[in-house]
Amino acid sequence: MSDSANAASSVSLLQKIIAILGGLIAPIFVLYFMITTNAVEMPAPVIDVANNIKPLAQVEVAPDRTNYVDMTGDEVVKQACAACHASGMMNSPKIGDAAGWAARIVQGYETLTNNAINGIRTMPARGGNPDLTDLEIARAVAVMANQSGANFTPPQAEAK
Repeated sequence: MSDSANAASSVSLLQKIIAILGGLIAPIFVLYFMITTNAVEMPAPVIDVANNIKPLAQVEVAPDRTNYVDMTGDEVVKQACAACHASGMMNSPKIGDAAGWAARIVQGYETLTNNAINGIRTMPARGGNPDLTDLEIARAVAVMANQSGANFTPPQAEAK
């Protein structure tokens, strides 16, 4: 019996603390790993709580535009404008439809460009792409209007 008593007393306080912490931390680490790797499916109440406490907004850093090259009018039309103006979605005038564009072209290039930048009726501002510059929008307006009977001169890039 004295051998077992001596063995128990030979364990230092530091070793006991390490054993206790290891016994607590190891299961926590295993549970964290299982949850973050989706090894365990989260129950619906936990998912509901997570959705209820998520932030209302998130900050996004604007992209670095120092080496950005403005798109051409054709590129902008393909990327943003054609989604509606190719098919006439939501009563938008189709590209190439002179009758549909006539009343708009009469308003002038500046008005058309301003409407495209700020949005009008069901058309979202900047064709729904907030990353487009005013120059890119103006070029796209000129391209679409010119394909539909106008004779607008698209703006050129400013010298840097």
